[in-house]
Amino acid sequence: MKKILFLLLFSVVLSKTYAQEYFPNNESIQNKSANFTAFTNAKIYVTPTQIIEKGTLLIQNGKVVSAGTSVTIPKNCTTIDLEGKTIYPSFIDIYTNFGIEKPKSVAGPRMPTYDTKRIGYYWNESILAEANAYENFKYDQTKAEELLKAGFGVVGTHVPNGIARGTGTLIALNNFEKQNQLLADKLTNHFAFTRSVTTNQSYPGSLMGMMALLRQMYHDLDWYKKGNSVTKDLSLEALANNEKLVQIFASEDKLNSLRAAKIAKEFGLNYVLKGNGNEFERIEEIKNTNSKFIIPVNFPEAYDVSDPNQANQMELKDLRFWNQAPTNLKVLSDNGVVFALTTDKLKKIEDFRTNLLKAIKFGFDSTKALEALTTIPAAILGKSNEVGSLKNGSLANFVIASGAIFDEKTILYENWVQGNKFVINDLTIKDIRGNYDLTINNEKFKWKINGEVSAPKSEITTVDAKKVNSKLSMSNNWLSTVIKPLDSTKTSFTRLIGFIDNTQTLSGKAVLFDGKEVKWSAVKTAPFVRIIDSTKVEKNNFVIPRTFPNTAFGNLSKPAAQTILYKNATVWTNEKEGILTETDVLVKNGKIAAVGKNISDASATVIDAKGKHLTSGIIDEHSHIAISNGVNEGGHNSSAEVTIQDVVNSEDVNIYRELAGGVTTSQLLHGSANPIGGRSAIVKWKWGAAPEEMLYKNQPGFIKFALGENVKQSNWGNTNPTRFPQTRMGVEQVFIDYFQRAKEYDLSWKAFNASNKKGKAPRVDIELQTLAEILNKERFISCHSYVQSEILMLMNVAEKFNFKVNTYTHILEGYKVADKMKEHGVGASTFSDWWAYKFEVNDAIPFNGPIMHNAGLVVAYNSDDAEMSRRLNQEAAKAVKYGNISEEDAWKFVTLNPAKLLHIDDKVGSIKTGKDADIVLWSDNPLSIYAKAEQTLIEGVVYFDAKKDIEKRTEITKERSELIGQLLQEKNKGMITQEPKKKERKEYECDTLEE
Repeated sequence: MKKILFLLLFSVVLSKTYAQEYFPNNESIQNKSANFTAFTNAKIYVTPTQIIEKGTLLIQNGKVVSAGTSVTIPKNCTTIDLEGKTIYPSFIDIYTNFGIEKPKSVAGPRMPTYDTKRIGYYWNESILAEANAYENFKYDQTKAEELLKAGFGVVGTHVPNGIARGTGTLIALNNFEKQNQLLADKLTNHFAFTRSVTTNQSYPGSLMGMMALLRQMYHDLDWYKKGNSVTKDLSLEALANNEKLVQIFASEDKLNSLRAAKIAKEFGLNYVLKGNGNEFERIEEIKNTNSKFIIPVNFPEAYDVSDPNQANQMELKDLRFWNQAPTNLKVLSDNGVVFALTTDKLKKIEDFRTNLLKAIKFGFDSTKALEALTTIPAAILGKSNEVGSLKNGSLANFVIASGAIFDEKTILYENWVQGNKFVINDLTIKDIRGNYDLTINNEKFKWKINGEVSAPKSEITTVDAKKVNSKLSMSNNWLSTVIKPLDSTKTSFTRLIGFIDNTQTLSGKAVLFDGKEVKWSAVKTAPFVRIIDSTKVEKNNFVIPRTFPNTAFGNLSKPAAQTILYKNATVWTNEKEGILTETDVLVKNGKIAAVGKNISDASATVIDAKGKHLTSGIIDEHSHIAISNGVNEGGHNSSAEVTIQDVVNSEDVNIYRELAGGVTTSQLLHGSANPIGGRSAIVKWKWGAAPEEMLYKNQPGFIKFALGENVKQSNWGNTNPTRFPQTRMGVEQVFIDYFQRAKEYDLSWKAFNASNKKGKAPRVDIELQTLAEILNKERFISCHSYVQSEILMLMNVAEKFNFKVNTYTHILEGYKVADKMKEHGVGASTFSDWWAYKFEVNDAIPFNGPIMHNAGLVVAYNSDDAEMSRRLNQEAAKAVKYGNISEEDAWKFVTLNPAKLLHIDDKVGSIKTGKDADIVLWSDNPLSIYAKAEQTLIEGVVYFDAKKDIEKRTEITKERSELIGQLLQEKNKGMITQEPKKKERKEYECDTLEE
């Protein structure tokens, strides 16, 4: 038996050792030689920081044998003298789709159902963890040559489809030996915030849905690995098997990088994040992720702003990004972020070098650039012993260049991959540039040869300085020049030809215009000197300083809390003291420190508020601004697993506009596409802060539910997916079914925990876990509602499961059932006077809010609209007009009452000592249409100041002028430009669906 095993093992070893020796090779005339090749007298970059002057690089069998100044050259060795040349390790791009056919998008409407053909795989068809790039790979020689010409020797490639995309492979750009191209079949594991294009499955349709799906996938993976599943899941099997691979996440945006890092932290993962070039805008947060990055250099082309009308359509942030983008690599490097570079998203591979040289001109260190293309990607992949350097034993992947590789005049001659030569430019070409005395058949001329080494240009003059038109070409060190006769009436030319042996003296045969053959010679009198026209020297444009956020109305630095004393204001306390006149308010350490008369504080900035009104900040219970990539996750009838907290967009200019309207806090709600929507985010509008910093600290949990036309899809059209429910009675059944499932789920976990966690743990289900929080009174419902029958229905369902609905939002028929709502204990957040915009709101009346208020309900006015939100002070005034509500109570409709509905009235909603200093200074009575917010503070920080706003508008005009001037200069220099395009801003509402 041992003998048989030994023979089997020997045969395997033998086959691996000799298989390539006897395989026929019909793809190349080049034969692999076991002989050595030595490259001598070169400047050798073993690594970006280990440099050998006048060294020798010795290679054999596709690998580096040695590199140094005293390398022994074997007898059976081909020696190549590289005097004056430089050798660099070939570049590595670890993020490509090289050799992978683009996935084909499927046609037809999206459906919530699962493709039964995929039974045995994960339930969601955007989870394609079982995919392997090497199984779909086909070497693309044309693309390989483009990459080789740019200096690349190795690329990582994967299938760019889905959220979990499967494994990537590592490929050597070896055009001669197919059997050696595959360096690693499974090296990386890929993820992205992009649904699969090869499925009609509608879920997920939003960014928050994709994040929720990833979380659920990781929970399921953990459960599956513990042996809890009775069936085999090939997707989860693949995830488990590939956990130790390099995990690459295509975030494609600075905020998405923060989101991916957040998921990684939750599950103890280590993502390498593939960014998009705007990381400098959030560099502090990017640095704090402690992640490694893969960064593209696809800088935007300049915009053609010669048409003022088109230029005016451009947003400042897009003009600014064009200006700032080339600084991204420097900023990342200066902040210690480890990153590799990629050609991804470039229109042409040849643009890679151009853009990288531009980044270096903008301050990116050339050594760091080389590291980002060699040692860093190799280290990220765990392949430092094979690629990325020219250390002993590494693959013989190197570039031979005329000089410094990041000098724009440097010529790349050859790119060797695994010891195979790919010619970029002729290495033997000689530099004949300089000034010469030219003699043709005893006739004397002055000959100046300039241009580039590989493309020299000829300038010939007579001894009396008359210019003679000529054209020079070179091939394989043969020089050919055609000279036009001085007499323009003659059609014959003098032709020179000669082999370049000595660049100091050129000579050869000349054929004169009459056909006579003579000799010519040229003796160099002066070396070539590049003359730089100082008027044409490319200077870096003035780089616009980054702001927080990096868009219009951003601040040069993040504002800090101040000590401010407002004197003699009319203070709307929203407390038992009511409205106080001639009253002082001290703001200190982010809190309201004192309210009263004759307050003093030596450290405070004093503001004379006489004749002005001071209130707590407006709170919007129902908003959809500042949300990234989808407000609805409507593919399923329940999406309780998603959360708006994942997708807060801190860059939305509506935030600044809210502050200008006195809004300090909002609840960002999921839309109303399904009966059970997603979890909400309560945010404070800290303009310039990161998304996580905007989230209200220790906020109570809320979730959006919805009733009516939207959830039963009566207004979705024929092209959108249809799913249960399609009727109002179906909506009720959805609630009952899900709450029953959540109840059983909760009981199973309680039983497991009560048993000291003995036996198999139940499967974590984020959706049911969220609904169980409602049953346990740990999460509260804010429900989109219109019709009285459904309002009563949901309260009945809640009482059946022993909890209460927290808030009915919209609630335009609330006046009909106010008594029942009071009995149930639910609050109301409504519109002031919206009605008749769809069938189910035909019974709405402007007296709705006051009627509910008079019935004893906590009533708030909300916006559900970006424009209305910054005018909520005027919406509150309508309660006075339509219901004779007192001004003080009407003001509470947009301040204290929404705070109560959101369970945050202990911190905000009124002017009271100890509460957060979220306050607004108004020029007039805040209910007046003439009132303007002069200052808006959040936790003692001034986030809006009307005077500074005027200054900012002047600065914006000046900045636009500067940027347009720079862009016009780019066009005048002949640079490629793109047409300005107006970006249509998508404002989310309850029923907004992503395409």
